[in-house]
Amino acid sequence: MNRPLPGDYIPFQTTYLNTVGDGDIVEILNQQYNSLSVFLKSIPEDKALYAYAEGKWTVNEAIGHLIDTERIMAYRLLRFSRRDTAALPGFEQDDYVANAHFNQMKMSDLIDEFLAVRKANLYLFNSLTEEQKTLSGTSSGHRVTVNAFLYIIAGHANHHVNILKEHYL
Repeated sequence: MNRPLPGDYIPFQTTYLNTVGDGDIVEILNQQYNSLSVFLKSIPEDKALYAYAEGKWTVNEAIGHLIDTERIMAYRLLRFSRRDTAALPGFEQDDYVANAHFNQMKMSDLIDEFLAVRKANLYLFNSLTEEQKTLSGTSSGHRVTVNAFLYIIAGHANHHVNILKEHYL
């Protein structure tokens, strides 16, 4: 399956797609599991509540956001891959973070949760047929393909790893 084309995803998600290299996207997601595990576990626990500026998320909140977004995007992918035609609404990421209480959790528990979510999602991603990857639905008012969601999930994680590296560590 090729990279998604404009019109297969929401335009602002181009930022995420641009962080994903070429190759089999499901294999990229499988490999990313290992690299994310190593990277996230390398973050010192004493950085958990660090935010690089006023109003920015803490490291714990950023990891929690990765968890929430991974779940939401995988849910959308699942619905569309099963030919569910119901339009799916967007979500406000800042509201999710504000109401999740990630800063009351241990960073190591959040990392374990993220890895568990990704591991579970990999079973779904690995089961998709080429035909299922071509299916699409409406998400946040835009047409999005199942294949695009695979790239969005990988790219979203890359995007936040880059932010963590540049601003937090």
